[in-house]
Amino acid sequence: MEEVCTGYFSFSQQEEKILALWQQLDAFATQLKRTEGLPEYIFYDGPPFATGMPHYGHILAGTIKDIVTRFQTAIGHHVIRRFGWDCHGLPVEYEIDQKLGIKTRDQVLQMGIDNYNEECRSIVMRYSKEWEKVVTRMGRWIDFDNDYKTMDLKFMESVWWVFKQLYEKGLVYKGFKVMPYSTGCKTPLSNFEAGLNYKDVADPAVLVAFPLEGDCEGASLVAWTTTPWTLLSNVALCVNANFTYAKVKHKSSGAVYIVARSRLAELPDKRPKKEPVKENLSAEKGSGKKSSKNKEKGTSEEISNIAAEASSYEVLSECKGIELVGKRYKPLFEYFLELGEVAFKVVADDFVTDDSGTGIVHCAPAFGEDDYRVCLEAGIIQKGEELPDPVDIDGCFTEKAKDFKGRYVKEADKDIISMVKAMGRLVGAGSIMHSYPFCWRSDTPLLYKAVPSWFVAVEKFKGRLLENNKQTYWVPDYVKEKRFHNWLENARDWAISRTRFWGTPLPIWLSEDGQEIVVVGSIAELEKLSGFQAKDLHRHFIDHITFPSKRGPSFGKLKRVEDVFDCWFESGSMPYGYIHYPFENEKLFETNFPGHFVAEGLDQTRGWFYSLMVLSTALFEKPAFQNLICNGMVLAEDGKKMSKRLKNYPTPMEIVDEYGAFYMQDALRLYLINSPVVRAESLRFKREGVFAVVKDVFLPWYNAYRFLVQNVLRVQMEGLSPFRPLNASTLQASTNILDQWINSASQSLVLFVRNEMEAYRLYTVVPFLLKFIDNLTNIYVRFNRKRLKGRTGEEDCRVALSTLFNVLLTTCKVMAPFTPFFVEVLYQNLRKALGSDSEESIHYCKFPEVYGKTDIRIEESVARMMSVIDLARNIRERHNKPLKTPLREMIVVHPDKDFLDDITGKLGEYVLEELNVRSIISCDDPLRYASLRAEPDYSLLGKRLGKSMGLVAKEVKNMTQDDILSFEKSGVGHFAGHELSRAEIKVIREFKTPDGVNKAEVDAAGDGDVLVILDLQPDQTLAEAGFAREVVNRIQKLRKKAGLEPTDNVEVFFELLSVSESDPNLLYKVIDSQALYIQESLGSPLLHHRKVPAHAVILMSERYSGVANASFEIILARPALFFDHDAILQACSGIQEHAEGVEIVLLSRDPAILRTELAANNNKLEVAIDSIGQYDVVYGQHFYLSVGEHYLHTKA
Repeated sequence: MEEVCTGYFSFSQQEEKILALWQQLDAFATQLKRTEGLPEYIFYDGPPFATGMPHYGHILAGTIKDIVTRFQTAIGHHVIRRFGWDCHGLPVEYEIDQKLGIKTRDQVLQMGIDNYNEECRSIVMRYSKEWEKVVTRMGRWIDFDNDYKTMDLKFMESVWWVFKQLYEKGLVYKGFKVMPYSTGCKTPLSNFEAGLNYKDVADPAVLVAFPLEGDCEGASLVAWTTTPWTLLSNVALCVNANFTYAKVKHKSSGAVYIVARSRLAELPDKRPKKEPVKENLSAEKGSGKKSSKNKEKGTSEEISNIAAEASSYEVLSECKGIELVGKRYKPLFEYFLELGEVAFKVVADDFVTDDSGTGIVHCAPAFGEDDYRVCLEAGIIQKGEELPDPVDIDGCFTEKAKDFKGRYVKEADKDIISMVKAMGRLVGAGSIMHSYPFCWRSDTPLLYKAVPSWFVAVEKFKGRLLENNKQTYWVPDYVKEKRFHNWLENARDWAISRTRFWGTPLPIWLSEDGQEIVVVGSIAELEKLSGFQAKDLHRHFIDHITFPSKRGPSFGKLKRVEDVFDCWFESGSMPYGYIHYPFENEKLFETNFPGHFVAEGLDQTRGWFYSLMVLSTALFEKPAFQNLICNGMVLAEDGKKMSKRLKNYPTPMEIVDEYGAFYMQDALRLYLINSPVVRAESLRFKREGVFAVVKDVFLPWYNAYRFLVQNVLRVQMEGLSPFRPLNASTLQASTNILDQWINSASQSLVLFVRNEMEAYRLYTVVPFLLKFIDNLTNIYVRFNRKRLKGRTGEEDCRVALSTLFNVLLTTCKVMAPFTPFFVEVLYQNLRKALGSDSEESIHYCKFPEVYGKTDIRIEESVARMMSVIDLARNIRERHNKPLKTPLREMIVVHPDKDFLDDITGKLGEYVLEELNVRSIISCDDPLRYASLRAEPDYSLLGKRLGKSMGLVAKEVKNMTQDDILSFEKSGVGHFAGHELSRAEIKVIREFKTPDGVNKAEVDAAGDGDVLVILDLQPDQTLAEAGFAREVVNRIQKLRKKAGLEPTDNVEVFFELLSVSESDPNLLYKVIDSQALYIQESLGSPLLHHRKVPAHAVILMSERYSGVANASFEIILARPALFFDHDAILQACSGIQEHAEGVEIVLLSRDPAILRTELAANNNKLEVAIDSIGQYDVVYGQHFYLSVGEHYLHTKA
């Protein structure tokens, strides 16, 4: 293995090196090649638009997709990963409209559809390189060279095939639908798109009178609306048949009105105006309606006039709504008088409510879904016929509304109100502040408008949709069970056509009389019908194609309808289009459908997830996917939506470029998947959170790896045989309990990650990894430093190093899907110890199998050991007893005898050393040092028990000592009719001071599981050990101050500067009596300063005082050769000059090389001196490699 960085480690620079390595290996393509023939794992990648830059939502979803597909590859699948691009639709057209200043549809036709579409094509892949840069830098492996595009000929042909299948199944029809309509983009939007951009706006709110014909009292029906522009299209008034309506007369004006009795307060009185009232209402709700997706008529009970008081009006009579049905009224405007025979009458429907408005709804069927339905049922309009609609595609009034021709409808509201007032039909006027939908692209107000469209009859197979949803697995499941289920349950027929230009054209050819329809399902079929071989299916390449009617020449030719597909239809066709099914890859598709996995954001429940489910159900009566991860939204740090205008977040490109020097992409990946955002909740993105992952995960992980490498290199530097990790079976047989523990823990990690990944719960992995890395560094490495440094013998050292090597390698393989860069950095060095047959990349390695066994007992014992250590530390802190102060005794109380055997046996040496305690006593009698009491775990039981919680809690708290002991033994108990397990009841052990013991002499701490008791009595016999610990502590701090690594060998010298008057030799006694402890702690003996050789390199020195009432100086020096001058002089025949030459030659040699040569030559060296001769010297006789070695050899 190669040396590792001992100072600042640049994670980002290492990641750049790994990117270069992957490119050199062509790693992704190689991995795909190597896994060919393995079972397929089908992953569908939802296509984004390349007309915009990638954002954190894309990075998040991409990270999730990469982790899952890497994992599936590692467990033995062939996973094709092709990037996809959404190329058609409104986002692209809007960009071109802005660029070319296009405002109307006629302008497109004037420039030519061919020119317009080619302009669209030219920008589709505008930011594709930026996308590739960001996605690649994030470590995601996906094929950009073999990507799919929805504008590709093969993809579009598959879309045609999908549509023809639906048509042949009787699931396609043409009709009108009231839809959210963008006048800025001249196209209807899906309800999903309509919900993307709501704003608080002030709109007019008016009460309008509709005089009844033939009413003897001249009564008028009163309707309330916030969309005065729709009044021009009024053809009916709707009441609720079951409501009671009151005819009232204003006492002063004499005006007679009819409204719902419960809504009399809506009628105005002539009083001062109020301020507008702010309401939070959807633009899809009408006045007094239950419906959605209707024209906005408002639901506020407020207008600017003060509501009427009962005393202002006289009630003349009352009637049920059904009695009003059929009555005719005087039209407000004369624009649609041709409908007079069937229109301008009262109809009834229960969509009218009495919780707002007047209980009477004005109906304009072209601008409200319920309006359309009610008027259709009443025979006012006919299905498929023209509607009373005076508004063009630009949102302006047509010639039909001659008084307002060319006016944008919203801008005409004021003038319409003025005209209504001039007619004497305005009952009241004001304004309302409410939430209104705007186009997410053009930022113009949406209108709800009836548009002709081709539909997929989703309502026909809604039940099957719900059944198919049950067959899918979602994370989190509540999105499936609630949000998506509810959306499917309320699914309406899907309008899939758009009157646009840049998209996949509908393959519908229609005869001139509309009676003959041909739906084309392939390029070959089109050629067969027309003789034209299409090379491109966009409008400007096929709109000219016609073919004769099957009924004969007199019926003319069939011409294609002008519409194109909604881009959601295209993305929903992705499982078929990206592999050109059914024209190619039939076997691949049919043996692997439904696909195995998709992942996108929460917004896609009403977008891509929905379109996938609808089309797959309609085509195959199956869901499109088996497993789905739904992520939430990434917000800025301030909790607001990330905004380019507010600049409240670093862009992904900044993360890659500007912040690349200190951002670690693997850390960003872990930060994202360890957040609520992978559970479909929101995440406030904080840079500090990414840095915290570096600090808490990667630095400890790297330090454990670095410690391994340094000690492996130390083995080689000491002249021992090169390190080769022992095989797994040998390591499993290790008798060291911490070896057994970490091997078991690593297998638990393998098992846990595999189980969680197979359940698609990515968010559980990081917490488990954090705990594992903490255990690896703070337990295994920390407690085994002596073994790893070779101070317990070479054989034991190799076992410990091999164990650490194996654990790190296993961890890297387990975490490869999550942190692809970091594990590759480590693996590329680790593999040097594996030999030439190791895999070139860790991402070619299989996910580890669980070998050997997981020893739950050992894992529990070590976990309890750490609890014991933490509890004992807490006691020390409470009594100001630092760890350097040795204590005589510790008692551990626990009923588990196996654990007590471990804590006093195999684990005992670690506990004693860590806590600086001389002995451990075990006790399995919980009542000897403690009293027991039980508490229910409210966090676990509250939700389960509900109202029974109080009774259960009371019985649990009333348990006697014997009850608690019996419960602990059985592990289950019954309380107030409920069975509780051991995990649901906390048994608290409260310390009681033993008889005859002073409370100041002992103290205890417990965690509800184990009780620790420390003997705090001072003992002078332990003082020397305490002094020695203080000396070692100061030396270790000095090493750190000198910038030394734990594996750096140095020699430590001391000089006594002043001594204790009461015991001048105390410090010498300490150093002498504690020599073994000091040597084991430092790795070398503590030497007298007089032994510092003249040629030694001093690294650092520092003076100290306050230890054993003495002051002293510590000196750190590089290991220096020690010479036996007399022995060398004798070997040189007594010639002083030659002896000095031998020493000079030896000092010039590299110590590591010198050690290697000694090992190879049985500790003998031949030293040649220029023009003088050659002398043989022997290690251990003439010289030593350090002063410490000479000291130990002499002492031995």
